[in-house]
Amino acid sequence: MHQDFRQRIYELKVTLVAIISFVVGLALLILSGYAESRPGLAWVAFWQINSIGGTLLAAGLFGIVWDYFDGKDKEARDTERLKRVLAESSTELKDAVIEGFAVGREDLERVATPELLDSIATNALGLRLKDPDFAREIYQGVRDQVINSPEKWHDVDVAIRLSSIEERNAKGVPRVGGPAFDVTITWAYTVIPSSPVHKFACTSDRMEFHELISDIPSTSTWFMTPRPGIHANERSAYELLEYTVDGEPRSIRRSERKSGQTYSVTIGDDVVRAGRPVRIQHTYRTITAKSGHMLMVAIAQPTKNLILTCDYTNTDIASIRINEMVSSARRPRVSRSPLQVPGKEIVFDVSGWVLPKAEVSVVWTLASELPVGSGVQSTLHEDSSFAA
Repeated sequence: MHQDFRQRIYELKVTLVAIISFVVGLALLILSGYAESRPGLAWVAFWQINSIGGTLLAAGLFGIVWDYFDGKDKEARDTERLKRVLAESSTELKDAVIEGFAVGREDLERVATPELLDSIATNALGLRLKDPDFAREIYQGVRDQVINSPEKWHDVDVAIRLSSIEERNAKGVPRVGGPAFDVTITWAYTVIPSSPVHKFACTSDRMEFHELISDIPSTSTWFMTPRPGIHANERSAYELLEYTVDGEPRSIRRSERKSGQTYSVTIGDDVVRAGRPVRIQHTYRTITAKSGHMLMVAIAQPTKNLILTCDYTNTDIASIRINEMVSSARRPRVSRSPLQVPGKEIVFDVSGWVLPKAEVSVVWTLASELPVGSGVQSTLHEDSSFAA
């Protein structure tokens, strides 16, 4: 539409020039004829206005007639010329556009829609992997897990401490539920919060658990396998002990139901509106049966730089290892405390980004479960197993 307007302006200018030329030429011819009939104006013939007028009149008339008959043909010729130039330069233009998008993030951001970005990313990945279908599914998975994630966590430290719980109470009566570990877990991470309220839920109902995990990251859910003497709705089974934002403690509210309990913490609407990173730290404790032999920690958000430390000093664990299902560009590292130190720790460390839905499991074997004659020390440095 803009191009048509400019073309109309150009045609109007050409027509005006032709008309002015015609009118001026006609006026000069009339003046020349008038001067010939007046003896006192004989000097006018010296300027040859008759010839000039005739030339201007002819040029103006010819211009009007030519523009009328040649206008449509000229437009067609210009269109064909433009098409020919574009066709001859299409490769160079295409290369320039692609190169500009590849190196100029601002240019791409200015013109691209989410759909166009998805198409560009899928095509580029398909060329790189030489398999368009595989690339499409890979990109869709990354997009759904990462791009649509409401939060991204940075510098995540997870500290787990396992402690044996006495199997008998003060009166010597066996503890209900059997041998168990007291588990204290502290999370610390930097994040731009997406919700003003953070909830922690503990449940022994699997259907409720799957409903609650759909509310990530607003709700952190702990599933507790139903066991005799262990009830998910009791503080002794699960309790949120502390919650801080940039070192400032937040008040904790608790509600209870038959299948579990929920703790709610208000981060603040002002913190969410500010849209700036804050350091969140929270600590909760729970219990788990020794016979379960495993404690699983799920990483629900895209996470950069993860360190998980498990302290099992005050336990009867003979060997321990880390099983992980982590998707990361860098290989995780596992280290253990030396035998010479009194404490016992295993550390799992991943530098770089970890995709959501990752799982890290701490798996143990009790000293009482070792074969007779085997030494505890020989099993303490058993290699960790990794699952791709």
